[in-house]
Amino acid sequence: MRILSIQSSVAYGHVGNSAAVFPLQRLGHEVWPVLTVHFSNHTGYGAWRGPLLAASDVADVIQGIADRGVLGSADAVLSGYQGDPAVGAVILDAVDRVKAANPEAVYCCDPVMGDLGRGMFVRPGIPEYLRDVVVPRADIITPNHFELDFLAGTTTKSLADLLAAVDEVRDRGPRHVLVTSVLHDEVPAGSLEVVAVSDQGAWAVTTPLLPINPNGGGDLTAALYLAHLWTTGQPATALERTVATVFTVLEATLAAGTREIQLVAAQDAIAEPPALFTARRLR
Repeated sequence: MRILSIQSSVAYGHVGNSAAVFPLQRLGHEVWPVLTVHFSNHTGYGAWRGPLLAASDVADVIQGIADRGVLGSADAVLSGYQGDPAVGAVILDAVDRVKAANPEAVYCCDPVMGDLGRGMFVRPGIPEYLRDVVVPRADIITPNHFELDFLAGTTTKSLADLLAAVDEVRDRGPRHVLVTSVLHDEVPAGSLEVVAVSDQGAWAVTTPLLPINPNGGGDLTAALYLAHLWTTGQPATALERTVATVFTVLEATLAAGTREIQLVAAQDAIAEPPALFTARRLR
């Protein structure tokens, strides 16, 4: 698979393209990373250096790829955090150009907006832009539970509520929805779930809740789910493999005592996801 990945980048650590490119390459896929920022480190440290690229610069890089005559050969476009609607417009334009040349190509969007306990952490207007403009254009989205609730305009407390919210969002465009960090009333104490829904059905994986929440986990998850869904065509299998790899990476990160996810140390679990979890069918 050839993937145009339009995301942030950091020199130190793993978020955005710095969390997505290596795992995709380790799985054998060709990645064309286009950077929206190039920071020294992720902003969770409270201080960072480096440029925020203008939307015109991002567009220029994409045009340069088009000039090589290969943009239309991309099989997928992947995007994460979008801090500026102007950059979002560039991403959607790239999606249109890729799909015009390759109608089988897909757009995978991680609609980064906020999280439970933190609320929204993006600029005002970005959540509405993602909900109303970007998400309806995506084929695959990977929101966390908090973001799903915002996209659906509801608060979900039961599994039935969650599935209804996913259906509401899917009715607007995305055919595949992966919901991470799911905590509904039926999740056992000390656990969380990841839920995948598509035209083929709905599945969940339950995992132990690790005492760690590093930056970059969502970026890694979106990249892996896109890759495994493309390779297998089976949402349940893609769910199992994605969750197994992410869980192993988080375990390695916890053991190392670092705040940066241990992609390199746990790379064998990227290339060969361990058989840790079995997806249960919900419908």
